[in-house]
Amino acid sequence: IRSYNFQNVALLARHISSLWGPLKELWDTVEGAVWRRQPESVHLLDLQLKKHKPNFLSLYKNPPKSAEQREKVRKASTEGIAIQGQQGSRLLPEQLLTEAFILSDLFDIGELAALELLLAGENQQPHFPGLSRGLVAVLLYWDGKLCVANSLRSLIQSRHGKTFTLELSGELVALTTRFTDELMSQGLTRRLLTLVSEINVTREFERLQKERGLGNEKHRKEVSDLIKECRQALADCLFAWTCQSPLGKDDTLALVAHLETVTVEADGSLDSVNLALVMALLYCLDVSFLEQGTEDREDLLQALPLLTEKQYVSAVHSRLVDGRPWKLPGLQAVCRLAWALALHALSQLPQGSALAEFTEADEALADQALLGGVFLFMTEGMLGCEGFTHDEFYTRRLHSLITDFLALMPMKVKQLRNRADEDARLVHMSLQMGSEPPSSLRKDLDHLMILIGEFYSKDLFGLELALEFWCHTESLQHTSLQGSYLGMAMQRPPHKQVVLSKFVRQMGDLLPPTLYIPYLRMLKGLANGPQCAHYCFSLLKTNGAPHGDNMQVTGSPVSWEHFFHSLMLYHENLRRDLPNADATHYRLPPIRGITQRELDGLTSFLQLLCTIITWSENARLALCEHPQWTPAVVMLGLLQCSVQPVLKGELLLCLAAFGKSPEIAASLWQSLEYTQVSPVELNEIESSCEEYPLTRAFCQLISTLVESALPVNLGAGLRAPGFQPYLTFLRDAVFLPFPTRAYRRAAEKWEVADAVLEVFHKLLRDYEPQPSDFVQETVELQGEQVLAHKPPGHSLMFHLLNDSPTLTLCLSLLEEGVRQLDTYSLFPGKKQLESAVLHCLCLLDLALQKEVVFMDLLRESQASLIVSPLEQLLQGVSAQSRRADHIVNIARYLYHSSSNPEAAFQSAKILQRIARYPNIQNRLVGDFTHDQTVSDKLMAGFVECLDNEGAEEGLEKGDDSEPAKKEARIRHETQIHILNLLITSLELKTPNLALYLLGYEVKKPINSTNLQDAGVLGCPRSCLHAILSLLQRGSERRSGPVLTSQAPHLAELCYQVIYQLCVCSDTSGPTMRYLRTSQDFLFTHLQHLPFILPGDEISALSQMSWLMKTAAIELRVTSLNRQRSHTQRLLNLLLDDQPPDGETGMEESRSVSGFLHFDTVSKVRRKLLSVLDAINFSQDVPELLQLDFFERTQIEQVIANCEHVNEHGHTVCNVKLLHRVLVAEVNALQGMAAIGQRPLLMEEVNSILQQVVERNRVRRSLSAKRHALQSWRGLVETLLTACPADLIPADDRQIIIRDLLLDLHDKVLSEDSAGELMPIVAGAVFTLTAHLSQSVLSEQQQGAGLEGGSSSGFASIANSALHLILRKLLDFILCTGGGFQRLRAHLYGALLYYLQIAQKPEEPDTLQQAGKSMWERLTAPEDGFSKLQRENLAIIESYGTALMEVVCRDACDGHEIGRMLALAVLDRILSIDRQSQWLLYVCNSGYLRVLVESLRQDDTALQTLLSPQPPLLKPLYIYESKMALLTRVAKTGQGAVELLRCGLVAQLVECQVFDMVPDSDSHRVFGQRDPSGFIPSPLDRYRQILLPALRLFQVILTSTTTHHQQGATQVLQWLIVHADTIQGLLRCQELSMGALQELSLLTGIISKTALPGALEGQDVNSAALPEFQGHISRFQRQCLSLLGRLAGSERERLLKQAEIAAPGDPAERREEMEVAMQQVCANIMEYCQTLLLQSSAQAQFSICLFSPSVNEPASRDGHTDLALPSALYSRVPSLGLVLFLLKNSAADFFRFHQSHRQALGKLQSLEQLPPEELKELCAALVSGTGGVEKISSVQRSLLAKRRLVQLINNRAKLLALCSYVIETCLFVMWRHLEYYLLYCTPTDPKDSLMPGASAYRSRLTDDSFGRALGLSRVSQQDLEQLQSDMGAGFGEALQRKLLEVEGLYSQVRSRYTFIQALVRRIRGLLRQPKS
Repeated sequence: IRSYNFQNVALLARHISSLWGPLKELWDTVEGAVWRRQPESVHLLDLQLKKHKPNFLSLYKNPPKSAEQREKVRKASTEGIAIQGQQGSRLLPEQLLTEAFILSDLFDIGELAALELLLAGENQQPHFPGLSRGLVAVLLYWDGKLCVANSLRSLIQSRHGKTFTLELSGELVALTTRFTDELMSQGLTRRLLTLVSEINVTREFERLQKERGLGNEKHRKEVSDLIKECRQALADCLFAWTCQSPLGKDDTLALVAHLETVTVEADGSLDSVNLALVMALLYCLDVSFLEQGTEDREDLLQALPLLTEKQYVSAVHSRLVDGRPWKLPGLQAVCRLAWALALHALSQLPQGSALAEFTEADEALADQALLGGVFLFMTEGMLGCEGFTHDEFYTRRLHSLITDFLALMPMKVKQLRNRADEDARLVHMSLQMGSEPPSSLRKDLDHLMILIGEFYSKDLFGLELALEFWCHTESLQHTSLQGSYLGMAMQRPPHKQVVLSKFVRQMGDLLPPTLYIPYLRMLKGLANGPQCAHYCFSLLKTNGAPHGDNMQVTGSPVSWEHFFHSLMLYHENLRRDLPNADATHYRLPPIRGITQRELDGLTSFLQLLCTIITWSENARLALCEHPQWTPAVVMLGLLQCSVQPVLKGELLLCLAAFGKSPEIAASLWQSLEYTQVSPVELNEIESSCEEYPLTRAFCQLISTLVESALPVNLGAGLRAPGFQPYLTFLRDAVFLPFPTRAYRRAAEKWEVADAVLEVFHKLLRDYEPQPSDFVQETVELQGEQVLAHKPPGHSLMFHLLNDSPTLTLCLSLLEEGVRQLDTYSLFPGKKQLESAVLHCLCLLDLALQKEVVFMDLLRESQASLIVSPLEQLLQGVSAQSRRADHIVNIARYLYHSSSNPEAAFQSAKILQRIARYPNIQNRLVGDFTHDQTVSDKLMAGFVECLDNEGAEEGLEKGDDSEPAKKEARIRHETQIHILNLLITSLELKTPNLALYLLGYEVKKPINSTNLQDAGVLGCPRSCLHAILSLLQRGSERRSGPVLTSQAPHLAELCYQVIYQLCVCSDTSGPTMRYLRTSQDFLFTHLQHLPFILPGDEISALSQMSWLMKTAAIELRVTSLNRQRSHTQRLLNLLLDDQPPDGETGMEESRSVSGFLHFDTVSKVRRKLLSVLDAINFSQDVPELLQLDFFERTQIEQVIANCEHVNEHGHTVCNVKLLHRVLVAEVNALQGMAAIGQRPLLMEEVNSILQQVVERNRVRRSLSAKRHALQSWRGLVETLLTACPADLIPADDRQIIIRDLLLDLHDKVLSEDSAGELMPIVAGAVFTLTAHLSQSVLSEQQQGAGLEGGSSSGFASIANSALHLILRKLLDFILCTGGGFQRLRAHLYGALLYYLQIAQKPEEPDTLQQAGKSMWERLTAPEDGFSKLQRENLAIIESYGTALMEVVCRDACDGHEIGRMLALAVLDRILSIDRQSQWLLYVCNSGYLRVLVESLRQDDTALQTLLSPQPPLLKPLYIYESKMALLTRVAKTGQGAVELLRCGLVAQLVECQVFDMVPDSDSHRVFGQRDPSGFIPSPLDRYRQILLPALRLFQVILTSTTTHHQQGATQVLQWLIVHADTIQGLLRCQELSMGALQELSLLTGIISKTALPGALEGQDVNSAALPEFQGHISRFQRQCLSLLGRLAGSERERLLKQAEIAAPGDPAERREEMEVAMQQVCANIMEYCQTLLLQSSAQAQFSICLFSPSVNEPASRDGHTDLALPSALYSRVPSLGLVLFLLKNSAADFFRFHQSHRQALGKLQSLEQLPPEELKELCAALVSGTGGVEKISSVQRSLLAKRRLVQLINNRAKLLALCSYVIETCLFVMWRHLEYYLLYCTPTDPKDSLMPGASAYRSRLTDDSFGRALGLSRVSQQDLEQLQSDMGAGFGEALQRKLLEVEGLYSQVRSRYTFIQALVRRIRGLLRQPKS
């Protein structure tokens, strides 16, 4: 039941017009309840029926006009008018009111109703491009009427009754029966009959024409269709009623009265409306259903007025028997026959005795009926009606009428036969006497036979009712025929069947010649069907005489024997007179030896033969192989003779029917070749007759043979083998000339075209291009070489890929076709034209599909063929229109999709193929938009195809038994192709076809498009509107969008198109604005997630994937544009676990998982989690193949070879190709054994194919799951990352992440979860854990802190939840086993983030902590961090060595990132592992040694890194990670010792990379720098290699207390091996930040190792000893000279340089420089101190490092320092340097202390700080100028706090260093002064006898240290000068300062009063009298 496709618009439009909207809704409800069986539909239907009862009672009554209404409408333009469904009143334009009055008069409806109808028309206008609102209103008016009629019909059809059942629920049937009974009691029948008479298309059209109410051809067609359908539906109501329940007396008489006046159409048939009414009456008079014996027979009997009401019978009887003659006597006769049979049937019933007075009249009535020519009228008037075959119940009723007549009135049949025999004699006599036969002959039996033949030869529904005419007398070998009676095998057939079967046989006995042809026609009808054909074949076989030698026929004339014998005689006869070949006898063929009657007889026989062998394969083979008859040979022989073209045509059709069997087809081909039948010669005859039966039959023969079997070597031995001659003939003699020929019957032109194109289509369809097609081969023929023919498909491809006449004709045929369709009129041959057009479209589609392979093979073969791609040829100029409009013509077929769905489907397919080519898209947009009217039509065509409500998904291709289903499938596939076309086009560059079809600007910038609803601002309805309305259908209901479940694949593509529009930068803005504002699309659809489709999981997942991806974009965009309310609304939808209002407890069952999570409130599942639930992680994998014949490995190889990547990016196996390969393999087997095994082999092939299909499904399923999971992950990550953080409060955020993490882990850790999904889950776990960690940390930073934290845990998230997460994470790591290393990288990342939660944040060093006593520290309560850390460690250790093994293995080898992260995890765990369990494992299991030894291999990789253009930085990162881990190991004494034992230092000693110092940056060419700044310069890379090693040494030296000597010696060895490098670094010219870092570490190491005693007691080679000592003293000298540089004047310059070098963050940079410089000074001073202490405990034997002068370095000019470094620094530094350093350090100390106090103050009063200051603090941490402005205030205060802590800690460090430097300086000064002033002997000659002098001198000369420092001579004067200068320098002020330092700082440290003591001693030394 189809209704016009008006969209279900918003309810507003629905209620505007009472004449359309509510009626449309009524029909939707009825259709939903009766036909779609929707849930909840009964209740809705009840409401609608109550509401619309008046509409049904006063069917089609319009609201009346009234003067009051007229006045109201007239004033609407000035005063306004209130419109139903809208608020307030509206002013309407004058024009609209005028139109309303016209409409009101036109349809005689109330003025208000007319106005509403017009407004509805205006509202619906976008759905009808090109029509005005008035014209749309006309359509709506009739559509409303049709909705009522359809609803009524459906309600009546749903009743319970005697003929059929729709199997609806009892409740619904009771409702509709009650309702319709009420209508019937109120006179429905009369109303229906009145309406059928009143409504008349011609009359309505005249009225409309007068008022200009008709538009273009399409509008006229639609209006006339609607009116016709209304009449039909009304008549069908009555028919449906009588099928189910009988009519009352008055109603029946009214129906009879109506039929009395009926007339026929021009062709003598009834129209379909009257036919329905006739059938209604026949069902009223039907009693045959009582024979069926159904369970409710008694109830039906009670309800039958024929039995229960005597007056009913009496009234009907008198009306039918004695009534006046009807306008159609034939119709009266039919009704009389039906009544006679009803009366006869009643007389057989026990209740019938009461009606004896009537039942006895049955015979007389039957006679009257026969006199009225009943059978002739049934044939012409009823069967001739087009609608007859479309209704199964018409067919069944007529069948019962015919069979009842034959079975119930056998005497009448006998009379008919006797009369026919009598007539035959009369005819025979008159023929003998040569007079005219008498005119009064009645031909009732002829008509009956012809009726039977005609009736049964049409069997659209495959009912095979004719089986009732056959009784199997012999036992048939045909299994499917056994027991075709009520399923009981070989039971006695019913009486009726016996009678009918007897009728068929007896009529054939002694058949008079006049009945010969009707009898054959009857048999032809009765043989229609597979079983009937078999029975008929048997009948004709048994009728023949026994096969004796005598060829004289003694059997029945209706037998095979007789037929074939006659044929052979005829052939013999003609053969004798075959004239010589060159006579031009074909012009006027003499018809020899056969009369016209015989010709007709032969033709009838051939048609019967054709029917039987078409249906029955057995008959085909039996006849063909019959040794005497050899029908094929005889027929081919006849074809060569001079026979009438019509007969030749029939012969060819018979041969075609034989050719259906491949076995016969092969031999037929050979026979054709030998007889050389090719109707070339007949072209002339046919064209002169202007009739072409032979051509058409020949095409059909070839078509059948091509389909059955096309031998490759056809014609071998006679000519060059191949099909080519036939193809050439068909192309050049049939196809190309067909348009120019003359045709007596116009339709035949298209029949010829259709027949020949069908052959082309089949040939091309079965052609697969092969390399051999392109090689020119020759064959030997009669001793000479001739060129071989190519396969026919190759030739067709060649013609289609060139601008050939064939292609031109195909294209002009398409143009002609679309032109004809545009007229919307019926013309002869329309059906064949449509079919021919369809074949043309298929040819183009196949050529496009195969051209890629074809052209590739052509290129490879280098043959000299020239072809062009078809898509380019299609852009050529058309000869007719002189425009390049071929593709436009193809696209125009979409506009006719309602009448021609298949052409539209092929058109969409071709367009989709063409759309792949980007260069064509641009041209297409131009062609499509060139002409506005065509452009509108094209757009309307695409939209109409997408809007189509008749489309249905899920119908398999094989399921085309019902035309309706096939059409629904094709419509659906058209939609799929159009969407694929849009998807393909959107991926190409703009402008493209998709943008035009979706309604975007193609002539202006795309992003300037302003999308509107259809009809707003003249915006036409585009494909985007169609897609959205498809998706929005049902989205307002609770069950969600209808499309997702009804057409899952379609919905998936729709969502994909929308995603593509949102993701493309050009279309994203307009699309998202439109979806957000006009449609609220995303919110509406997301609330229905997850989509659960039990049958189609893959599509459901894909739909959700695209929707989630789009939602992620929407969240990102709304966040960026600060559309907070939109973002918030979507977030709440996705994340809320509180049920929305009014839905509490809806998902009670879901909250079982609430026990796991720690919430008690009644909750619902979060939307995000329920989507995750919908992704099933388990995947059933098909079992391995069990093969008996094939070899498994080979089969797997073949399957692999057949795999390809499809358009969705899935690797799938091409099942068709695999099938071809396997079948070819089976066919190639030779020998008898193989033939015997063939069925088994084929069975195995089948199982392999099924397995492969299953594999493909599994792959698709996995792919869909991956896609869905990725989209889900993307959405989750967008939620957490891109949306403003304050939209989800921190505590909620943590709980949400907890839920997501736990659910994800639960799913992935279940036993059957698929490994392919793990990587995505791991990625999601990583990001979620990162966000959890971030959230917890930021919550702590915001001051929740851990002191005031919640009791249950750490932050908002409870500790127990954190532990659960950790356990699952570790389980996940372990369950990945050996593989999946990349996947574990994610999990290690997650683990690191997780462990970070328990890491204590950096706290400000207030310098007060040291005041606490040791006891206080030990007894302090454990804070939250340490508690969590301890618990984490316990969990980690509970996993034992399994986890250790996995992490260590990953750390040692595998993928680089995995290794780095595994190393980091090890590092992190070792840092918290107090019990050193992990350390022990790493050491004992040998992993540590592996790591250490791998450093040697890293060396070469690291060396390559130092080239100017490094290959990859991976080795560097891995090296850094390793060194970090080793440094962590070295931090414990045990670890450090283990490292030394593993030979760590020895490995590093051998690394040569340390010696490869690159040049400093200034010497490099500027252009080589990496512009992104990501790749560090070679020097920086070198430092990244060196610094970790130095740090490691430093840690080892600090940790190895007991084995210190061993460690120090090894490190010293490293220093000496790389001495040149290190000395170069110490001499460094430019002290950049990096250089200072190097120096601070190097000096630290040197100060601990390069000591004089370092080499004692070590097994150092005595020869190498002096060299070693030389190195050590050189280190010492360089350190001192470095001190001169850093403590001296370069210091200020360096700090200034730092600020200039890094303008972005000078403060931080300067702080780092300060720390590094202080560190270097502290290290060198510590070195000096150690040297002094090591040389001797007492000052008098101590060595001197500084000369006894106090000239401060400040006096020097900095520039000369740089210019002459060697000269200046070769001298020993003076003691003044130490004094200078002391003063500076003291000054720095106070500066730092001040800054430290200020920063602490700011930190404590952070809330009160002014915003400017906050910004300034943030600026240090945020890069870029505008960065600070964009940060939220909360964020700003966090950053400021972090910056202050950083500053405080930096100052605390500097203070520690300064105080240390002060202490060491004081100590060094004191030792030197003590020596110089107390023990030193001046070198003046006069004092040479002083006791200590010689010793001192000898020490200066012998000892390497003294000499090294070049202290040559110290004179008395120097010493005095020293004392006085020192006294001046070390004045009161300085001393006070130093004591203050101690007061401020040192007393909190342990070294209390150290400074005080030293100051006191120095003061004492300086004050003692000069000696």
